[in-house]
Amino acid sequence: METATKPNHIGRKISRIRELRGMKQEILAEELGISQQAVSKIEQSEKIEDDKLEQIAKVLGVTKEAIGNFSEELAINYFNSFNDSSEGTFNNHCTFNPLDKLMDAYEENKKLYERLLQAEKDKIEYLEKLLKEK
Repeated sequence: METATKPNHIGRKISRIRELRGMKQEILAEELGISQQAVSKIEQSEKIEDDKLEQIAKVLGVTKEAIGNFSEELAINYFNSFNDSSEGTFNNHCTFNPLDKLMDAYEENKKLYERLLQAEKDKIEYLEKLLKEK
């Protein structure tokens, strides 16, 4: 029984990593300063020059070694290793901007402080009124 070895097709690996990152060819092209057609051609290439591979890796947020060593099986095993008891799937997308939440909390804190300050002013005013009456 003979097993077929898959060639180390760098272009396909770049394409798959780009897709897993949720990035379109147009975005990758823009970041690299090339056309979408050039990205398509790169993704069809079996080999890519080291300096170009380095640029692509940087835009994709990985190392060029990660691109070279990428395998679909390892990626699937990696994502399947996460557990979410509620649905059985892994969701790594943040549905809110943490800075927005921080600013909302700051504004709420500020409003609370202003209400407390006004309540104290009202108390002082009421006590002064009582003192004048006596």
